[in-house]
Amino acid sequence: MKAQQMSLHAPPPDTALTRRRYDRIAPIYDLVEWGMEWRFVPWRRALWALVRPGHVLEVGVGTGKNLPYHPPDAEMTAIDLSPRMLERARRRARRLGSAARIELADVQALPFPDASFDTAAATFVFCSVPDPVLGLRELRRVLRPGGRLLLLEHVLSERPWLRRLMWRLDPLPYHLWGAHLNRETVHSVSAAGFVDVVAVELSLDIVKRIEAQAPGGHEETAGRGRV
Repeated sequence: MKAQQMSLHAPPPDTALTRRRYDRIAPIYDLVEWGMEWRFVPWRRALWALVRPGHVLEVGVGTGKNLPYHPPDAEMTAIDLSPRMLERARRRARRLGSAARIELADVQALPFPDASFDTAAATFVFCSVPDPVLGLRELRRVLRPGGRLLLLEHVLSERPWLRRLMWRLDPLPYHLWGAHLNRETVHSVSAAGFVDVVAVELSLDIVKRIEAQAPGGHEETAGRGRV
């Protein structure tokens, strides 16, 4: 399968809208999330502790909040859809002395050859990808057989009252900066063709760490995956 050819200068309308929203909120993004970040830090650190040495892709680097947790023995590439978010990520990378290659790219049309990476990781990203299954299929494409997918995501609750509430509140964050509250990302990972899908609940059944593998690796274990 070849990389999809989509110009970042003329993306589809929903992707262009998402970029504009994140460009708009970029100057205050860290401030908006400041009150929640204390909760996120242990989850971020635990996710990145699972990353092994090799070629690693971070999707949705944003303002660079994960840069301090990148493993020092990995060859890091970090991408984001928003140029203004990337400006902040690059400044943070310089302050930290990070060697990560930081690039403008859309996860729905990655500019990398097949089987380029050993691991792909993202934190709170697929809530705002316009077509999450397409983005996850692209990650499966650029991962080597048996490569690992590691996600930290908030997802739609299975609790009836909370599920209804999240559906009702969904338009608010979507119109502010493009994020959805009603994504079922664990199922999207399976729909994209990943195997051995494991979801670890971190906060109620809303915040989850999702671990999966690209098919074809020797480490794949039949029947192990659960969603």
